Amino acid sequence: MKIILFGATGMVGQGVLRECLLDREVESVLTIGRSATGQQHEKLHEIVHKDFSDFSAIAGSLSGYDACFFCLGVSSAGMTEQEYQRVTYDITMTAAQTLAKLNPDMTFIYVSGAGTDSSERGRVRWARVKGKTENALLRLPFKAAYMLRPAYIQPMHGIRSKTKLYRALYAVMAPLYPVWKALLPKYVTTTEQVGRAMLEIAKHGAPKHVLENQDINGIQNGGISPQSPQGSQRRDAGKECGATNKEP
Repeated sequence: MKIILFGATGMVGQGVLRECLLDREVESVLTIGRSATGQQHEKLHEIVHKDFSDFSAIAGSLSGYDACFFCLGVSSAGMTEQEYQRVTYDITMTAAQTLAKLNPDMTFIYVSGAGTDSSERGRVRWARVKGKTENALLRLPFKAAYMLRPAYIQPMHGIRSKTKLYRALYAVMAPLYPVWKALLPKYVTTTEQVGRAMLEIAKHGAPKHVLENQDINGIQNGGISPQSPQGSQRRDAGKECGATNKEP
C-alpha cells in the first residue's frame, strides 16, 4: 500500500507516520508539508511544498497512491472564521480535489474532531467549518472517504506537540491517561490508536464513513467489523448528525 500523508510534523501526523513506517503492508509513505519531518527511513519520501493553495507544481508526483491520510489542522483560537476556513476547508479541499483527479481508486481519510457539526448551522465556529469540510470531502469521487472524529488524543512513543502550551498539558495528563481511559473510554484515544485505525480503514474499509472516538478505538482494537459502505451512503454520511459541543 502506498500512502500520502499531510501534516506529518504535527502531533497526530507524527503518530500516524510512525505507524505507517512500522506496518509491513505499507510499501511507501509520501509526506507533503511546508517543512521536512527530519526523519530518515527507506519507506519515507518527502515533498516540501510552500503553497498549499495550489498543488499543480507537484501534481506529477501525486499519482499511483492507494490512500491519503490528512492530518493537517490548527486550533481556531485567535483566528477569524475566514482565516480558519482558509486553513481548514480551503487547503483541505484543494489537496483533496487534486488527489481525487489523479487517484480515483484512493481512500481518503480526514482527521476531524469530536463535536463536529455536520449540519453546518450550529453556533460553534470551528464545528461548522469542520462539518462543511467533512461534507464536501464525502461528495468527492474517491473510492471511499472517511472522517475520523477523535476527542482527547494522548501522544505516545515520545511524540510531542509543536505548541508549548499543549506540550505542558500532555505532560501533566500522561500519568493520568490510564485513569481517563478507564473512566471515559469513549472520549480518549492515543496517537498510536489513531494511526492504527487509519491503516485498518485504508486496508479494509469501515462500517460507516463518519467515525467517532469510540469507533476509532474499536477499529484499532478489532471491535468493529471493517467493511466498505457503498454509493449514496458515502455521500450522505456527513448529514447523519450534528453537534453542539463548546469550542475549547
